[in-house]
Amino acid sequence: MLNEEELATHRQELRRGTIVLACLVLLTQPNYGYALLTALESQGFAVDANTLYPLLRRLEKQGLLTSEWNTDESRPRKFYVTSEEGVGLAATLTTDWNELNMAFRSLTETS
Repeated sequence: MLNEEELATHRQELRRGTIVLACLVLLTQPNYGYALLTALESQGFAVDANTLYPLLRRLEKQGLLTSEWNTDESRPRKFYVTSEEGVGLAATLTTDWNELNMAFRSLTETS
């Protein structure tokens, strides 16, 4: 039987790609980091701020997100939005996810 640490590692590996896809989907509407963190958590995607912010910077560097500072309020916030390339990737990954989900369901229903 796996111990808690080993189980946590496997769960983290399983979630890693889903967080990327969830961010690309949620950020089709501009949002800032903390609000995105809250939105992810409310949808059942547990993610730590120390994981999310580097992920956002990486996705932006890859051209999958764009960002813009909003200084209209007292506290400046960096808003992210999925780029055209990111929207395309999200669509492809969503199709892949759905196919994998169907395959996994088929696998578990026949076992």
